[in-house]
Amino acid sequence: MIHFNELNAPKPDMNAVSSESSAILDQIQSSQQLDEVLDSMKQWDRQRREVGTYLALVYLRFTQNTADEAAKQAKDESDAMRPKITELDNSIKQALVQHPCRAELENQVGSQMFSLWESEIPTFNPSIAEDLIEESGLESQYTALTASAEFEFDGETHNHSTIGKYREYADRDLRYGAEQVKWKWFEENGEELDDIYDKMVQLRHAMAQKLGFEDYVELAYLKMCRVDYNQQDVSNYRNMVRNHVTPLGTIIRQQQADALGIEKTMHWDEAVYLSQGNPLPPEDYDTMIRLAQEMFNEQGHGLDDFFKLMTDGGYMDLQSRKGKAGGGYCMSFDTIGMPFIFANFKGTRADVEVFTHEMGHAFQGYMSRNQPWLDYLWPTYESCEIHSMGLEFLTYPQMEMFFGERADQFRQIHLSSSLMFLPYGVSVDEFQHRVYENPGATRAERHAMWKNIEQTYMPFVDYGDLPHAPKGGRWHDKQHIFRSPFYYIDYTLAQTCALQFWIRSQEDRADAMEDYVALCKRGGEAPFQQLVKGANLISPFEEGCLEGVVKQSRVTLGL
Repeated sequence: MIHFNELNAPKPDMNAVSSESSAILDQIQSSQQLDEVLDSMKQWDRQRREVGTYLALVYLRFTQNTADEAAKQAKDESDAMRPKITELDNSIKQALVQHPCRAELENQVGSQMFSLWESEIPTFNPSIAEDLIEESGLESQYTALTASAEFEFDGETHNHSTIGKYREYADRDLRYGAEQVKWKWFEENGEELDDIYDKMVQLRHAMAQKLGFEDYVELAYLKMCRVDYNQQDVSNYRNMVRNHVTPLGTIIRQQQADALGIEKTMHWDEAVYLSQGNPLPPEDYDTMIRLAQEMFNEQGHGLDDFFKLMTDGGYMDLQSRKGKAGGGYCMSFDTIGMPFIFANFKGTRADVEVFTHEMGHAFQGYMSRNQPWLDYLWPTYESCEIHSMGLEFLTYPQMEMFFGERADQFRQIHLSSSLMFLPYGVSVDEFQHRVYENPGATRAERHAMWKNIEQTYMPFVDYGDLPHAPKGGRWHDKQHIFRSPFYYIDYTLAQTCALQFWIRSQEDRADAMEDYVALCKRGGEAPFQQLVKGANLISPFEEGCLEGVVKQSRVTLGL
């Protein structure tokens, strides 16, 4: 195995890439022989893996240290390459979609690739190349701004990741104080955040119109490759969350207030469920990694060997530090079939949750590495999130390793917070629909939109006298809204499936784990609802999909 430090991903020579892509395109268009077309596709697949590995490594280096000028310059250069790469790839996809041998090709490689390409092709032409570069620049500007934030609190200097640890402190005054400091920063930087987002909205709307779409919503659904569901399906799902989960959320928040001995759960109380504070994992990093290996050794099903591979190979960056971008993600280096996990440990239960979440992504990427085509290594995003959120629940039996005698408390808190996430997640989604359906809205109108949506799905939220958030500014704290438009609903769809894995694992753990591993191995060979059905789960778009989850959750939580 190649150690991460030895990974070689040379910068592509775009002239050579362009020349090779043109030759591949000529070979595909001029050949009527199935074997010849497949050989050309394999050559293209190899090229895409090499270029993709370089782009992934450049992005990783930038997020590891956003203050590194060389890393930022490399990312700017890679951003400038992307439109040309997309243009070259689209030409080949178009040729394959229209090829006389298409039916035979589909028999050989599966129809899902063609469905994905038919979704992707309309989302690009050279007229938006400069716009895409500008969009990447705005996203980098947002990342750098949030990564540069420093909060002086409790005698320490914090970033966005580490200030978050106070949300789980038993001391209510500390929780409140930390939230005051955090939201004061958003108030002070709100105008710049609004400015960045306004430019993003106008730019994305303009791109959609250049491509012939009415608005960016239609374009975004194609970019996300939602090939087996549509906007109406998502709207119906949001309604199901409002009807079934929002009422439960009100009960959970009241139960929480009773447990904390307070009249009402305020925003600074939301992450704490017990008066003595939430259970915490060990703060020592080496201890966390050792316990993680023990956890996966007990789980088996290939997770044990895989985690050892990740640690021995250096394919993780989990510790928070100055200049490092916030959040967590998993990426892959497809030339070698290895994923990489990026996160920011901060000493709370979320460290265990984020870690198992990203491990779910990484495990899927590794288990599907033998899929023969790049397009099948990863599924579309909502399917990806089943692997990550599913593993959060499937590791429940091992939580004693991290939380000892408080493991049951952790499981109850994780379940409660997973349910409470659904109304928030659909709020983020509906907000984006409204924003991009009304691109001419003022900044004040966008904040009003958020307040209205928040009251619809989360009437139990109360910010008290915190700065900024009560004015409809909470969405400023969600990076997906800036950097990954329309992604967020995917988490909620996947959470609905992951909760089903939780229920099934209580009934027959071995059977649930077998279906989970089989789902990971399939990668992206099928669209979302087919993958869900193949894993013996109910599609989130089916009426009643949430009723069983809510019923079992009420029993487990004693509601």
